[in-house]
Parts: sequence; C-alpha cells; structure tokens
Amino acid sequence: MQKNSVEDSPSQALGLTVYDLPDPLAAGQEDASRTRGGRWRMVMVMLVCAAPVIASYLTYYVIRPQSSRQFGELILPVKPLPELTAESLDGKTVKLPELKGQWLIVSVSAAACDALCQNNLLLQRQIRASLGREAKRTEWVWLVTDSAPVSADLLAGLTEAVVLRVPPAQLAQWLAPQAGHGLNEHLYLVDSHGNWMMRFPPRLQIDQASSLKRDWDRLLRASVSWDKPGR
Repeated sequence: MQKNSVEDSPSQALGLTVYDLPDPLAAGQEDASRTRGGRWRMVMVMLVCAAPVIASYLTYYVIRPQSSRQFGELILPVKPLPELTAESLDGKTVKLPELKGQWLIVSVSAAACDALCQNNLLLQRQIRASLGREAKRTEWVWLVTDSAPVSADLLAGLTEAVVLRVPPAQLAQWLAPQAGHGLNEHLYLVDSHGNWMMRFPPRLQIDQASSLKRDWDRLLRASVSWDKPGR
C-alpha cells in the first residue's frame, strides 16, 4: 500500500526532494557574512594589540598641557618598518624588520658622510649615552644610501652603531623629510615595534640635544608597560 502511494504521487516526492536542497544564493551570502565577520575580528585583534602603543603616544603628545609641547614631530599614523633587505658594511644581508625590539634613533646619508652627517652621528651617540639605564632599550642606526666605502677614521667611532646600506629609493618608501628638506637633514625615532613615529627638526645642533633627549625620555617612560629591553 505504501509503495503504491508513492508511485501515485510522483510530484509530491519530487517536491520534497527539491525542498531539501540548499539554496546556493543563501549559502553564498552566509559564506560572505562569515568572511566579513572574520575580517572584523582580525581588525579588532590588531587594534587591541596596538592600543597600548597608540595610547602612550596620545597621552604624552596630544592630551597634554600646552607648556609641554614636544620638540619632535609626531608621525601619525605610524609607519612600520618595510620588508626591505639592507646590507651591513661587511656584506651581510639584513631584513629591516629584524631591527624590531629596540628603540632606534636613525640618521641617513651617503657613505662620504659630510659635516652634517658627522654632526648627526655625534648627536645620536651622545643622546643614547645620556639615557643612562634606559640606553639598553635603544640603538643608534646609520642608514647609508650608496655603496661607497666608509672611511676608517669614521668607522672607529661607530663600534656601537648599527650601520646598514639601503638604496635611497627603497628608503623613501618608509622615511620622509619635511617639505623642502632632504632625508639626510633629520634624525628619526622608531619605536621597539618597528614603527617610525617621530621626526626631529632638520639640521639639529649639539646644543639642541637636551630637547631631543626630553622627548625620547618621555616616550621611554610612556612605553614601559609594553616595551621590554633587548631584541
């Protein structure tokens, strides 16, 4: 009896079969919804991770009394170290993101290192040394923009520096000078997450070192909750 009933109602059986199939449009919309949800979760995770860094900068350099203006120019949004390959003076290749883990005070010039370059290197060395116990959280970096040799006299004073050759066209994808100035005229500050976040005025003089150090001190204090010494 049951068999005859099914045979007598083929349209009813077909209707049930079609009803049970998934709707391609609905399935596509569901997949798209899951993808959007996953992307939003990823963005939220990134924001949570970056929040301590951004908050520390805003606290010290935006939400602050006007009398405590910073000497350097805060770079927002910050610009992370690019995936560029540099070369040490002994010919070893170094990925720039490998510099993460330390605060960096950076200068840029050709290997010939004119008077401005030498002045910047001296500032970098003196300011880092003046940080006292916080110096272990910092490094000074000279980025050389050509393949010319560095003089032996200059090398003698660079034993504590990180010196890397980076083509200027690639470097320009990351660092930038103030309008009307050259890349070699500034000192640049990079946080321990590898973010370029501050640019100091062009052609600094030795007597301005204390102003630069004051900014750096503030940032080191502000970052103590999320930054640990050493790479």
